[in-house]
Amino acid sequence: MKITILTIFPEMFAPLHLSMLGRAEKAGLLEIREVNIRDYSKNKHHNTDDAPFGGGAGMVMLAQPIVDAIRDVQGENFKGRRIYLSPRGETLTQKKVEELAGEEELILLCGHYEGVDQRALDLCIDEEISIGDYILTGGELGAMVLVDSVARLVPGVLGCEESAQTESFSSGLLEHPQYTRPREFEGLTVPEPLLNGNHAHIQDWQLSESLYLTLKKRPEMAKAYLDARKLTRHQKKVVDAVFERIRQEEQAQQPPPVGQGAGTQEEETCI
Repeated sequence: MKITILTIFPEMFAPLHLSMLGRAEKAGLLEIREVNIRDYSKNKHHNTDDAPFGGGAGMVMLAQPIVDAIRDVQGENFKGRRIYLSPRGETLTQKKVEELAGEEELILLCGHYEGVDQRALDLCIDEEISIGDYILTGGELGAMVLVDSVARLVPGVLGCEESAQTESFSSGLLEHPQYTRPREFEGLTVPEPLLNGNHAHIQDWQLSESLYLTLKKRPEMAKAYLDARKLTRHQKKVVDAVFERIRQEEQAQQPPPVGQGAGTQEEETCI
């Protein structure tokens, strides 16, 4: 996969060339490059912004250097998608990440200031994507998040294809807790099902813990998971046990009825 990032701060993207993504680049699985939009500016001082028509605070990125940069890097036979990182775009989800991972090439535009001249978007952008409902100083951090989430799904990048499919959001549930050596650390031990070597028991525990965490932290995800899947009879037993576990926890947290538990004041003063 080839990913080109258009930015006025190309030095910000050094982390994308380290660790797993860096190794994937060296192996020829990925090609990530940064292009400085300033290099395409036709202004004397190579500026990339100007005051907005109609007035208002801040500056707006010029259409000319952006359009020229995109047209140059995409060439004549571009087969991919051109994306603008924008707070008004579609929110990035794992489903969208998987969709983008199927592309041969991505071009990412990082905006700054008060945004980008709309004509650049109309001429050269296929879609806008947001990484969440909050404001950043520019699109660079959003681009890094998108690149990392997409690139790790390219075959061979992780080294273990199963890992990409079993993590949170890929399976539809949050990931279960993970443990490694030693078996005991500061009085805390690894759960027994992970130690007995019974693969069926391990799978049951993983499903149980994943569903439990998702019900507690992201109940809407758990509902979507249960609605979308046809569970086996055994899996239904595991799911029922999780709901019973949560019910008992909630019941234990409720205060005792009046007159029970600690006793009345009269009872406490009796000898």
